[in-house]
Amino acid sequence: MTAPPAPTVVRVLCGEDVLRHAGALRAVYVDAFCAPPWNEDEGKAAGFASRLPRDARRPGFAAAVAVAGPDVLGFASGWTTLPPFPTDRCYPQAAAGLGARRAEDWLCGAFEVDELAVRPGAQGSGLAGRLLDAVTEGAPGGRSWLLTSTQAPRAMAFYHRQGWSQATHPSPDGKGIVVFLGPRHPARGLVPLPL
Repeated sequence: MTAPPAPTVVRVLCGEDVLRHAGALRAVYVDAFCAPPWNEDEGKAAGFASRLPRDARRPGFAAAVAVAGPDVLGFASGWTTLPPFPTDRCYPQAAAGLGARRAEDWLCGAFEVDELAVRPGAQGSGLAGRLLDAVTEGAPGGRSWLLTSTQAPRAMAFYHRQGWSQATHPSPDGKGIVVFLGPRHPARGLVPLPL
């Protein structure tokens, strides 16, 4: 008779405490993002691993880690977006979609979800929603946000099902970045509806 599977426990870690799991998080990242629709290569996983120690020192950094026995099944991580609104990575696309003033007012001082990854064997179990809820629970004033790509319709549908509000509406044929506001974000009622 085989033992029942270990229950999955989600723990929130702040700051550099997450680095105890750095190797496991990198492995989850590879499993989640090297497959379609993301199709990332090993270089992106290496970039994530090299950014993690720096990200863990950002103000407000938190990570929700899902563990079943000895196995890490998924994680979500992020930090507080500090003013002025950043101009690297995909931030310019977010600012272009929202407008500079809204980007500053709605996103600065809010908790930014940077990564959400679940191993393929645990996808569809509700774990991603648990991780997202756990990592954003302490968002300042309920203000949380994230970016995703229009090229990931399953991710976009997931965020809609979780009660997140799509704040930007790039061309469906484009490769645009979409801004989502969390379910408790006070500006969620102000987002423009798609045409």
